[in-house]
Amino acid sequence: MFKYYVQLALSSIMRAKVHSLLTMLTIALGIAACTITLTLVSSMSADPISHKSGQLFRVQLDNWDPNQAAISPDLPPELVTWTDANNIVNAKQAKRQSASAITWGMVNPSEQGLTPFLALMRVTSKDFFPMFDTPFIYGAGWDESAEQNNDYVVVLSKETNQRVFNGVNSVGKTLTMLGSTFTVVGVLDDWHLSPKFYDMSYGAFSAPEDIYLPLGLKPVFELPHGGITSCWKAVESERYDAFLHSECINFQLWVELEDSNEKAQFNQYLTNYVTQQKTLGRFARPLNNRLLNVVQWLEYKQVVKQDIQVMFWLSVMFLLVCLINAASLLSAKLHTKHSEIGLRRALGANFSQITLQYSVEIVFIGLCGGILGVLLAIFGLQGVATLYAGYGQLIELDLTVVTSVISLAVVGTIIAGLIPVYSACRPVPAMQIKQ
Repeated sequence: MFKYYVQLALSSIMRAKVHSLLTMLTIALGIAACTITLTLVSSMSADPISHKSGQLFRVQLDNWDPNQAAISPDLPPELVTWTDANNIVNAKQAKRQSASAITWGMVNPSEQGLTPFLALMRVTSKDFFPMFDTPFIYGAGWDESAEQNNDYVVVLSKETNQRVFNGVNSVGKTLTMLGSTFTVVGVLDDWHLSPKFYDMSYGAFSAPEDIYLPLGLKPVFELPHGGITSCWKAVESERYDAFLHSECINFQLWVELEDSNEKAQFNQYLTNYVTQQKTLGRFARPLNNRLLNVVQWLEYKQVVKQDIQVMFWLSVMFLLVCLINAASLLSAKLHTKHSEIGLRRALGANFSQITLQYSVEIVFIGLCGGILGVLLAIFGLQGVATLYAGYGQLIELDLTVVTSVISLAVVGTIIAGLIPVYSACRPVPAMQIKQ
């Protein structure tokens, strides 16, 4: 019997091709718009390191102008100074601690016969790699000895290793950059935390850096101050070390704390540290230390912008409008079948059989509209990735999102389509046949 209903559904759709296609397109447009925005919102608001996001904390210290808060009304700056970054990292009061900053420099792979290029770099602590679970293809990060001695070692991204060493295991090989020779100790695998919570200076969805090197090499090579740099008072001189020993902020500082006890102990350490620095004439403002875990930090930074949220709700409303229009089209089509329904009832078909018959047709239209909508959503997300390069990592459709939106569309279509069927089953069959 079900096979017969499928044949009737296909026959009905083919008899009204234009009407059926218009209904499918109406559903598809709503699904595409809703899927695109829901995918973006879902990706933006996702926890990028969910298995340990409650153990990673952003450190904020208030070294700012005593007469004016860094961030209104009374929030501390988001970054820390070179002095504080090194003091806290070297104190080793957390399970892991990492200070880092963006910079750049020239790479001269003349041994490989390649053209020199400008690479985006990150100076950081050795704990950066285990703290953020960076995956390695070859090797690993540098060790404590290399960090303390400021050894000329580097970790390469997968893309940089492919560019310079054709993707082979380059651990132990040398790379000429910044006018010196560096030894490769590790090569990262594909790695792109999204959002890039550990440093959103260039955007929450910006790409990782090309090369990583020890934090202590920043003053050795006088590397540029990349990312966000801010000072509340003038630097004493133009010398490079004058900036490093000023109250200017430029460094991201993160710590890993396993439980609430470790967090309380580290909070106490920060209090003692700031109190000690106050005796040296620093930190004129009231005590205002902050530790925010990954989720709290993303909420604080408002990664999911309000306009994106508004766009999402507008797309949901657009989907509802499309479903209402599709329902109107289905109602118009089924209204012409009243006499046919009356004839089937007169021949002994009950309400459930008639409902099942037309449900097959309605579900088929809804599914076709859903599939077409997903195809339109794929093209739409590709367009988003092309227009806004920063969102390139968000173009993958989430199966849960797609399933939810299509289910909503099919259920809405069935409800809307069965209303006229119910209305058609109420009159006396003889009156329907006569009409």
